[in-house]
Amino acid sequence: MNIEVKRGEIDAVAAEVLVLGGHEDDTQVGKLAEPLDRSLGGQLQELRESGEFQGKRQQTVLLHTHGAVPPKRILLVGLGKRRENTLDHVRQAMGTAAKRVRQTGAGSFIAPLIGPDGTRATPADIAQAMVEGALLGTYRFTKYQTDLADEPKTLEAITLITQTGKHLKEARLGARRGEASAEATAFVRDLCNHPSNVMTPSRVVEEAKKVAQERGVKLTVFDRKKQKKLGMGGLLGVARGSQEPPKFIILEYSEGRKNEKPVVLVGKTVTFDSGGISLKPAENMEQMKADMTGGAEVLATVRAAARLRLRVNLVGILPATENMPSGCAIKPGDVLTMLSGKTVEVQNTDAEGRLILADGLTYASRLNPACIIDVATLTGACMVALGQFAIGMMGNDTELKGQLKKAGEQAGERVWEMPLWDEYFEQLKSDVADMRNIGGRGGGMITAAVFLSKFVGDCPWVHLDIASTDWGTTERPYIGKGPTGIGTRLLLQFLINRTDRRRK
Repeated sequence: MNIEVKRGEIDAVAAEVLVLGGHEDDTQVGKLAEPLDRSLGGQLQELRESGEFQGKRQQTVLLHTHGAVPPKRILLVGLGKRRENTLDHVRQAMGTAAKRVRQTGAGSFIAPLIGPDGTRATPADIAQAMVEGALLGTYRFTKYQTDLADEPKTLEAITLITQTGKHLKEARLGARRGEASAEATAFVRDLCNHPSNVMTPSRVVEEAKKVAQERGVKLTVFDRKKQKKLGMGGLLGVARGSQEPPKFIILEYSEGRKNEKPVVLVGKTVTFDSGGISLKPAENMEQMKADMTGGAEVLATVRAAARLRLRVNLVGILPATENMPSGCAIKPGDVLTMLSGKTVEVQNTDAEGRLILADGLTYASRLNPACIIDVATLTGACMVALGQFAIGMMGNDTELKGQLKKAGEQAGERVWEMPLWDEYFEQLKSDVADMRNIGGRGGGMITAAVFLSKFVGDCPWVHLDIASTDWGTTERPYIGKGPTGIGTRLLLQFLINRTDRRRK
C-alpha cells in the first residue's frame, strides 16, 4: 500500500475517489468543501438539505462528478454528532469508507484530515487513526480460498491532504505510525487465521525468525531439552499431550539507551487448545486456533517497534505449545514444579494458559525489567464479565495501569480494570501443593490473574486478558469476523507514548 500525506486543496487534486466526512448536526457542507460544492452546482448542499446524507455514523453517499472537478467521485461518510466524535469514530468512518471505495472498483482515494473537534487530538493522532481505519477496514484473509473472482479490487494507494504545510511533518509521522500499527494488527490476524495444522509452535518459530531480520532484533529459542534443564515445568506439562514440540521464544529489540531496563512483553501462545484431558465442548472449538493471539501480538509489536525505530529496549517472550489430550497428557490432580520452584496442582487441564505464562513471567522477572506486560486469551470469565468491547486489566503498579489505560483509549482498544486483592488467593489454595490452577467459578478472571501475580516478584506488572476481544462474531467498520488482533495497537501505542514522553 502506498500511503502519502500532501499539501493541497481538495477541489484541485485529481483522484479516483475523494472521501469527505460529515457530522450529523451540520446543516452546511462546511468551509473546506464550499469551493468544491460551488463547482458541483451545490450538489453537496442539496444532499444535506434533502436528508439523503444526514451524517450519521457509517452512513455513506457516493456522488459522480462527471468531470466538474478533478476527483471522479466523492464519497460522503458520516461521523455522527460533532461533539461526540472521537479518534475511534474517525477509524470507523475510514474503515467504512475504504470498504465502499473498494466496492466502486477504485484502487485509491484521497481524503483531508478528518479530526474530532474540542479534543487534544493532534494532526499526527488524526492521520494515524485515519490510516489505521482504512487499512484494517479492507483486511481480508483469503489464503485458503481458491475462487476469488468476486473479490473487490485491492486498494493500492491512500493520500491524506492538508491545506497548510504547518502540520505536514506531524501528519506524515502519524500516517507512518498508523501504517505500522495496522500492519501489525493484520499480521496478528493472519497468524491466527491460519489453521493449527499450519500454525504450529515450530511455525511460530519460523515467523519469529522473520521478525528477527528487522534491524536491532535478536532471536533465541529454547527447545524441550533446554526447557527441561531450566525447569520449565508449566510449559513442559502442558506440552506433554501433543506431538508438536514446545518452543520458548525470546525476541530482543535493543534500540534504547545502553543501560536502560527493558520493557518485557509475554504472550500466551497456545497454537491449539482442545482443553486437554478436561476436554472443551465441540461447539466453536475451531476458534481455539486463535488461543495464540497473545503471542502473535507480542511478535507483531516487536516487529512494529523495529520498523518504527522506536528508541526502547524491548523483550518479547512466547511460550508456545499445543494443549491436547493423549496418554501422555497431564491429568487433573497432577502436580507440576514451575520454573520459579513453586508447585502447582492441576485441577483443570483447560486452565493451561496460566501454566505456560507462569514460566514466561518468571523468566521475564529475571531480566531486571522496567516493567512486564502479559497478554493472553486467558479466561472465558472475561467474556462473561466484559463482553466483546473491553480488555480485562489487572496489575500491581498504578502508574503502569494508567499508561495502558491511556494508550487503550487512544488506540480504541479500551481496558477495564478489575481488582487484584489478596483475598482471592484463598480460592487457589491447594491441599497438596503451593497452589492450584483454578479457583472455582466465582471471579474466574481475577483468580487467574492472582495466580499469575505469584510469578512476577516485585516487578511492575500488568496482565491483559483479551479473551473477550480476540474473536469477532459480527462485521464492524474496521474489525471483521474471526481473529481481531485487538490488543496489538494498544501495546504499540503504549511503546510510542513511552518513547514520546522521554523525548519531551
